[in-house]
Amino acid sequence: MFRNYLRTTWRSLQKNRIFSFINIVGLAIGIACAAFIFLWVEDEVTYNHYFNKRDNLYKIKDRQTYDGKTFTFDATPGPLAEGIKREIPGIKNTARSSWGDRVLFSLNEKNTYEQGAYVDSSFFSMFQLDFIKGNPAHVFDQLYAVVLSETLAKKYFNSADVIGKTLKINNDQEYIVTGVIKDLPKNVSFKFDWLSPFQIVLNKTSWLKDWGSNGIVTYVETEPNASVDAINKKLYGYIQTKGKDLNARMSIYPMSRWRLYDSYEDGKEVPGRVKYVKLFSLIAWIILLIACINFMNLSTARSEKRAREVGVRKALGANRPGLILQFIAESLIMSFISVLLAITIIYLALPAFNNLVDKQLTVQLFKPVHITALFVITVLCGLIAGSYPAFYLSSFHPVTVLKGLNLKLGNSAGFIRKGLVIAQFAVSVIFIISTIIIYRQIQHVKSRDIGYNKSDLVYMNLTGNMKQNFDVIKNDLLQTGLVENACLSHNLVLNLGSNSGNFSWEGKDPSKEILITIEAASPEYVSTLGMQIRDGRDFYADVKSDSNNIIINESLARIINKKNIVGSVISRGDGSRYTVVGVVKDFLYNDMYSSPAPLILFSDKTKYVNELTVRLKPRTDLKSALAKMEDVVKKDNPGYPVEYKFVDDTFSKMFQSESLIGTLAGLFAVLAILISCLGLFGLAAFTAEQRKKEIGIRKVLGASVQGMAALLSKEFLQLVGIACLVAFPIAWWMMHNWLQGYNYRVEISWWIFVAAGVLSVLIALLTVCFQAIKAAIANPVKSLRTE
Repeated sequence: MFRNYLRTTWRSLQKNRIFSFINIVGLAIGIACAAFIFLWVEDEVTYNHYFNKRDNLYKIKDRQTYDGKTFTFDATPGPLAEGIKREIPGIKNTARSSWGDRVLFSLNEKNTYEQGAYVDSSFFSMFQLDFIKGNPAHVFDQLYAVVLSETLAKKYFNSADVIGKTLKINNDQEYIVTGVIKDLPKNVSFKFDWLSPFQIVLNKTSWLKDWGSNGIVTYVETEPNASVDAINKKLYGYIQTKGKDLNARMSIYPMSRWRLYDSYEDGKEVPGRVKYVKLFSLIAWIILLIACINFMNLSTARSEKRAREVGVRKALGANRPGLILQFIAESLIMSFISVLLAITIIYLALPAFNNLVDKQLTVQLFKPVHITALFVITVLCGLIAGSYPAFYLSSFHPVTVLKGLNLKLGNSAGFIRKGLVIAQFAVSVIFIISTIIIYRQIQHVKSRDIGYNKSDLVYMNLTGNMKQNFDVIKNDLLQTGLVENACLSHNLVLNLGSNSGNFSWEGKDPSKEILITIEAASPEYVSTLGMQIRDGRDFYADVKSDSNNIIINESLARIINKKNIVGSVISRGDGSRYTVVGVVKDFLYNDMYSSPAPLILFSDKTKYVNELTVRLKPRTDLKSALAKMEDVVKKDNPGYPVEYKFVDDTFSKMFQSESLIGTLAGLFAVLAILISCLGLFGLAAFTAEQRKKEIGIRKVLGASVQGMAALLSKEFLQLVGIACLVAFPIAWWMMHNWLQGYNYRVEISWWIFVAAGVLSVLIALLTVCFQAIKAAIANPVKSLRTE
């Protein structure tokens, strides 16, 4: 029986090559597109599955409330890990970690910066990293030890057998290699190539021993049957047992939610990346459905051609279930062929897709999940695409079709066909509108006045003696004639991470704590970044002159609410008093969609600064300027390679999620339109063939080519017009809800809908016109000379 179905399918494919090509290619594109999305989704939902203990691994979340608003951080105090391990039942182990450090590794003439972290030795047993060399229980028995990734070990020693060998860190301390671990996969939350003892950081940073200073990450491993609720109840007020005035409220947060849910508003968890996983999964099924619609449309359109076949089969004794089974089998065979073509497309296009989504996705055909998914997609597409044609074709009465009478079900099939075309183009129009609005939202925020000029700004981490030699470096940079200014700061201007709530001033409500961002910067900071002083003055060039002076932003000035803010005194909890000497115009940092938080700038260029920011002169030759800048830094800070980044590039990366959504929406829009147009092309060809006698008669009676083309195109353009009317309110509702997630957002303009409608009509017109004109210019004698 299967051989018979296969033979029948093959004959049908050969007999109707154009329709078969459109069916198979359209379905293959839809399946390939869905497969790419599902590979991306699989990567997201299996994040951190590399760690065997993931069900018992957590990180500490810190919630602090200021002026009625709750902020959520990952930062915790240094003594927390040991304290809760000792005092809270259910906690099996804890580990502290730095945020991630990029340090210079040196061996002979090889010098490179590598990303890693300082962690407690318990980190290895908790996360069970795969050691190639070394004993995880003893790798940190000595202070200056380092565990390398396999890649880093081979990079420096061309081997993983490197136990006992040494590397110099930051041109200062020799570290001994005590272990080598296998490289972590890309879909884990940790990004490091080396690990060293956390005690090194603790020895250099005394404030980490303070219960009120939150500056590190704390990980927790619970007992297998421990109650998370019970642990969190103990944690909630734990910090207050170490200091009554401390604001932090701690809780443990499971590893299973780190990737997809780790997002907060006013202390409450809100959907993070999981909303994109759900959205893209829905899109994958929609695109598959669009591809299946093509199959259904073309199969029902060709129904009259197969009507006599059905009539003959029924006359020879075939029953309806047998015919249904045959047509569904044909559909499944074509679906299988489409899947094979889709697999080829996937393998060819996967590198480009990986580059687009910045992942390392792989197709493992014989992986149970992948082979099952392909089987399910094959069957679903075959059944969905073939079900209606099968039931429709098998319902024909043999007497009716063999006499050549009109099929009574034709109107019903035509109605279904029109509905499916409308559905296809409605989805395509929604994609077009979504792409335009997402793009406009990104550009709207990027073009927002951020309070400084981000163009021509280059920044780099301070290494070696750059901090001590800053004045020399700055002067040498200015001497090149290509640099306008340079400054030091604790953080990059886009990401200011330090804040405190222990500030007060005259008139402040003592019951309210206000979280204020604090940033240390050299006196050139405001002028280098191109900020504006709205009131008062900038810092003096001599840091000591402003040791007790500060500059605040407009947001803090509005909170203090004094008529003459310059000269006001702001006190800190440790007894320090600072005089406001200037107010800087609000500038955006951290969240580009919200209003700037209150900020205090301190004058400093020796103690708390970590970044050098250089402003190049406008219209400077970039290649020449960077080369000279690199020469200066190397001369004044020998032994350290120069690594730099551009502020505007980093700014653009802050919109990575939105940009990915916009790019994928645009890609899906193109694919949806392509699949829809394939179907429309096939239907137009069928319609032209079906009406060729009518066209011949009209041409004999004097109809023009333009008139005939318009007549044949009119019906399809009406369907696309209806699709636009269906799509417009749905697209508006979807994008309106999406934009509500942003405080600073673009308005949804009416012209977007007009543009999407016109574009979809033009695409449909171009698709249909080819067949319409081809039919209109055909010789009427050939179409009328039949019987």
